[in-house]
Amino acid sequence: MPSVCIACILAFLFAVPAAAQESEDLNFASGLEQFQDIRRMLPSYLNNIGLQMLTQRQRQIERLVTIEDVSRRRAYLRERMLNDLGGFPERTPLNARVVGVLQRPGYRIEKVIFESQPHFYVTANLYLPTTGHPPYPAILFPLGHEPGGKTNPTWQQMLGSLATKGFVALTWDPIGQGERLQIYDEDLRESKVGDSTTEHTVVGAQCLLIGDHLARYTIWDGMRALDYLLSRPEVDPTRVGLTGNSGGGTHTAYIAALDDRIQVAAPSCYITSWRLMLQTIGPQDAEQTFPFWLQDGLDYPDYLYAFAPKPYLLLSAIRDFFPIAGARETFAEAAKVYSAIGAKEKLGMFEADDGHGYNKTRRLAAYEWFGRWLKGIEDKDPEPQIEMATPEELRCTPTGQVSTSLGGESVFTLNQKRLDRLKANRGMRPVELPRKVQELIHYESPSTSLQVRPYGTIPRSGYHIEKLTYESEPGITIPSLLFVPDGGDGKKAAVLVVSGDGKAASAPEAEQLVTSGLVVLSIDARGFGETANPDVTSREFGHYFGDFKDAMTALLIGKTMAGMRALDITRGVDLLSARQGIDRDKIYVYGKKGGSVPALYAAVLDRRIRKVVLEDMLSSYDSVVKNKIHRQVFETVAPGALKFYDLPDLVASLAPREVSIVSGTDPLGHELPANAVQKEYSRAVEAYRQMGMERAIHIRDRRPGEDTTTTIYRELRNDP
Repeated sequence: MPSVCIACILAFLFAVPAAAQESEDLNFASGLEQFQDIRRMLPSYLNNIGLQMLTQRQRQIERLVTIEDVSRRRAYLRERMLNDLGGFPERTPLNARVVGVLQRPGYRIEKVIFESQPHFYVTANLYLPTTGHPPYPAILFPLGHEPGGKTNPTWQQMLGSLATKGFVALTWDPIGQGERLQIYDEDLRESKVGDSTTEHTVVGAQCLLIGDHLARYTIWDGMRALDYLLSRPEVDPTRVGLTGNSGGGTHTAYIAALDDRIQVAAPSCYITSWRLMLQTIGPQDAEQTFPFWLQDGLDYPDYLYAFAPKPYLLLSAIRDFFPIAGARETFAEAAKVYSAIGAKEKLGMFEADDGHGYNKTRRLAAYEWFGRWLKGIEDKDPEPQIEMATPEELRCTPTGQVSTSLGGESVFTLNQKRLDRLKANRGMRPVELPRKVQELIHYESPSTSLQVRPYGTIPRSGYHIEKLTYESEPGITIPSLLFVPDGGDGKKAAVLVVSGDGKAASAPEAEQLVTSGLVVLSIDARGFGETANPDVTSREFGHYFGDFKDAMTALLIGKTMAGMRALDITRGVDLLSARQGIDRDKIYVYGKKGGSVPALYAAVLDRRIRKVVLEDMLSSYDSVVKNKIHRQVFETVAPGALKFYDLPDLVASLAPREVSIVSGTDPLGHELPANAVQKEYSRAVEAYRQMGMERAIHIRDRRPGEDTTTTIYRELRNDP
């Protein structure tokens, strides 16, 4: 019987599906009013947890009443940030050089290249006053995501104005922008993946898998830029300010919180509150969101406390997509703390009735703030007229790209080197793997009894379909279809089907399985099928990252999509195990596409799953780091997984249970030939061989038109 059952599971992968019933018969939302909002279930669940965490944080903040309290809060924030970042690289020689100079009335622009890490080149522009008397106060100016990198006209206007007003100002191209595209296409002459935020998040997912964060590189670039700025004899190191807009506002908050050399900070169009972010636009790209931030009890005001009691100005736009109400919340909370420690006058907020950007009104407010705290003057002068340079004039490399002019390292190559070191140090025994998996995917074992609710039966020829739901955990309802053969004696084997396309799309396969005598439970794990977030298709990230908003919100609150979906699967196993007429020793799981990695995790954690079939599964996390581009991988990411294991290690840990991998894929979702997957899974195959169970692991191609039933019976006729 075991051979017959696994053959049945695999057979449907290749057969031409029978005509399925109309999908609306199988959906809950189409006919039941209580399920009309089921697509909001997952975001509501995640947001509610986040809001509860913010409420708990508020009780801690109420105790910040002395400078010692604030100092402890600063130390806590830095410890958590550095933990998320994976630490900083070694401080190595900058090897800075000036590669060109532009003369302007009252200042000059030096084109600079330095190395924030060995052979990791940073292209920068230094604006130096040519009037007045050095040493001058200085401004470090991280950039946002606006087009053009350091050549953007708005940045030229502000940097030139600062230099005209007697400040040395330094800006640089962030990774993924200007001359530092990390995924550059020489034919397109732009990033292969389009926008800088998309590039950041492609690279950011790779960083997460090895236990780092993209901001490890972007913040370090800024700190090394500060090293260079302070190395210049024209700069007074006791008078250094920091400001930037959007992504530059993000890095103003980051660097000010982490580097004591900054004396004055003024982030523009970034500071808000996580309460408002959860209720509106949600998490932004990879560099702007730290995993476990809300779980750790942190919020935007904590950046201010890490800088207190030094002068800090919030520059906000009333019509920004970063909610203005959140900025006002943060200012109100921080104002109480600044007042309590005797620094009320050092915290300011300026609002302008405009949209996102470092617009003129905010620039004027920044000049006044820096004039007050770095020069001791009241600067209310009009903004000077600045002569714009062309991008070609400001670029530092001959081709306009570091990758084609200088080569050297990229985040991609640096990640690979870090991965190689991690792999060399892996030593986890198979018996230890389930515990580490549970920790890294943040799988939480059920704490409540299973609640199952029936919603009617659909009769079919030879079987019937029971529409039901079960509560995976409080707040998460899993719409399910239970396909049950009619008649027959004895207990039957059962298979749980979970597909990224949802249960309705899997109906043809389920029908083939039930007609072969199996009981089939087809589920919409959270975020799949009827429970998919409707916002996903409208987001530009959808093509590359799927349900990025929910996946990143999950990380913020200390969860992962893979871990939550694995729980949905194991709760489905609970349902099957409790049902009469099912053989508990013959419960299998079939995971397809987005459901395959969660199915694998569930099998690792739940030994009741006797066999698992994985179709269209990402071949490995390792391949994500070793390929520049990936798609639809983000929802499977477990931060830090590659420090301890990869997907082939998980398969190896299943031995001697039976596992089949059908048509594994590369990080772009392209099918790989079975021999390529077999090579990647060689250590898993060896683990089975050492147990004398090599017949229990199957790695196959999908072969259209093949008589799969005959083939699988032949392969499994000696199945132990």
